[in-house]
Amino acid sequence: MDAARADLLDAAARNNAEWCRTVCRAHGDPGTFGPRAWTSARRTPPYYPDAVTLSGDAEARDVLPGIDRTSPGASVKDSFARLDLAAEGFRLLFEARWIHRPADRPAPAPTDDWRPVRTPEELGEWALAWSGGDPDEAGIFHPALLTDPATTVLAGHGPDGRITGGAVLSDGGTVTGVSNLFTTGGADPSRAWAGALAAVPAGRPVVGYEAGDDLTAALAAGFEELGPLRVWLDA
Repeated sequence: MDAARADLLDAAARNNAEWCRTVCRAHGDPGTFGPRAWTSARRTPPYYPDAVTLSGDAEARDVLPGIDRTSPGASVKDSFARLDLAAEGFRLLFEARWIHRPADRPAPAPTDDWRPVRTPEELGEWALAWSGGDPDEAGIFHPALLTDPATTVLAGHGPDGRITGGAVLSDGGTVTGVSNLFTTGGADPSRAWAGALAAVPAGRPVVGYEAGDDLTAALAAGFEELGPLRVWLDA
């Protein structure tokens, strides 16, 4: 991997860790950044890891002492797919690919009305749409997220005003991260990618990660693969 792509991979991992910190901070505990990993000593909200590696030379000793393993379920995002935590009692939960979209690549024109979520009420509607109507999962997205200057929650609206999709943009300074991208009613994900990319500041590379059909949709939207990641679950 050349130096430019290696730098993008580092930036993607850092950006994702910062988004995880933002979510955890909204729930009362931002965790801790170390030289090789971000860790949370308190169990994180569902779908969010208890640790994220920030460097390819991170080892188990950089992440495990900083997380809560008093009960099963802690998870580690191995951003560079270099850890083997099986000997520590973890199992591989899933694998994915980091992606990036070059800054000079034109964004497609959105077909829906995409705009930032501004109020707790709007965030509640967005979260229910994201979760498919599950109020427990919707509770992951705390209203405190709306006060974070690096976070933009986006919602797409159809002609009838209903939410057609959404995404979260995370400002990482040199990159913008995209996460939690979704559509409703079985809509083509290209509609959500168009809406999200249109909101990214001009001249900024876009990063994130996807797997399976979601990765296929991202590549069709102009992204390129950067490298693998793994998520480990403490069994």
